[in-house]
Amino acid sequence: MPVRFFVALTLLISSTVQVARGADDARATEEKVSYYRHVRPILQRHCSGCHQPAKLGGNLQLISFDLFQKGGDTGPSFVAGNPDESLIVKNISGEKPSMPLNADPLSKKQIDTIRNWIAQGATDDTPAAAKDDVSTTKPPVYSTGPVITALAYSPDSSLLAVSGYHEVLLHKADGSELVGRLVGRSPKINSIRFSPDGTKIATAGGAPSLFGEIQFWDVAKKELLRSDTIGIDTLYGASFNDDGTLLSFGTFDNRVRAIQVSDGKQVMAMDAHSDLVYGTTFSLKNDHVISVSRDMSMKLTELKTSQFIDNITSITPGALKGGLMAVQRHPKEEQVLIGGADGEPKLYKIFRTQARQIGDDFNRLRGYTKMPGRVVSLQFNADGTKFVVGSSNATTGAARIYKTDTDATLLELAGHKAGVFAVAFRPDGKQVATGGLDGVVRLFDAETGALVREFVPVPITPAVAATN
Repeated sequence: MPVRFFVALTLLISSTVQVARGADDARATEEKVSYYRHVRPILQRHCSGCHQPAKLGGNLQLISFDLFQKGGDTGPSFVAGNPDESLIVKNISGEKPSMPLNADPLSKKQIDTIRNWIAQGATDDTPAAAKDDVSTTKPPVYSTGPVITALAYSPDSSLLAVSGYHEVLLHKADGSELVGRLVGRSPKINSIRFSPDGTKIATAGGAPSLFGEIQFWDVAKKELLRSDTIGIDTLYGASFNDDGTLLSFGTFDNRVRAIQVSDGKQVMAMDAHSDLVYGTTFSLKNDHVISVSRDMSMKLTELKTSQFIDNITSITPGALKGGLMAVQRHPKEEQVLIGGADGEPKLYKIFRTQARQIGDDFNRLRGYTKMPGRVVSLQFNADGTKFVVGSSNATTGAARIYKTDTDATLLELAGHKAGVFAVAFRPDGKQVATGGLDGVVRLFDAETGALVREFVPVPITPAVAATN
């Protein structure tokens, strides 16, 4: 092939490739931006923590398209077709953007996504079934009881907090009255904890594949104190330290975190787990965090340095039969109670006192009679002499009270017809609560195991069949 012809052919191919690339770039620029799939996740993860019904920064809400469009004190959020005149673009752009407040600026890609969506007409493509604008003034409406994933008693034994859809329901501890509805933006509440002094409630939850959220509520005022958006999926296993200044939790993407309650500042980060982290708790001296995971391990992390110290459980393959889902520290000892897929509650000491050997499970102190199915939730009583456990399998669930220093079951809590996902021991020691798949809270006498009361924790509005 003559050199001149070869060069000409090469130039022709090169120019053709450049033209094709240019066409691809043009198509990418013109690609339709979806509000629901592209813009909404950005707003939910970075902005809606301060702009939701429970916390109205600038009287702006970002939980739905209509409220986003309406805007807040400074006017509509955007002008369809004109990104340069849109407040949202002005607030998130520039060298020192004013939003998100006290957080990292949005990336260029995220800003361009919002700009392009506005330039293309700012249309709403939210599916009708996905529109969800619940608030304190427009709380969730239930036609049946919600799946109960979390329960917690207040330290003075006067209140019982129950998880619902987008909310925490505050009941009198005896189940006689609903006294408050803490409605937030997380549709799923996986964990509820009262602060040690009883003045605050912390929740861990979020929206699957969208955002994780920690909420802090003022119990007396029933007001949201702060919302921290963390990650892109739901959070689990919240736990206060003993003076209520720190909160630890686990994430869907294998992480363990601890933050300051006062401002949300992260003080510990541990990433040694290889699967979802379901539960966390602080050591007795509050200088370590213990975490359990679907990866079949319980890990010990030093709070001050974020250093992973040890696997508390055995590292021998097959020693643990499935993932771990629940953990709580003994109220008076450096010991932790765990449960998971094998259905057997187990008691471990936290700190190893001899060198690890392959095959040992040295820290294990005691195993208890297996529950049917997998252990999902457990809790000690106030002095650590007893604990309650809830479990679930494919068809039913169970709850039991055990005595900590013996292997035998103390009390069987009868009457459960579905999986038990949440249990709580009332601090005064007189009662335990259970909840789960059937949406019913059951209260049992902690001394006799007798069922005292059962109730659906939400107002029920009968469903009305659609007519043609």
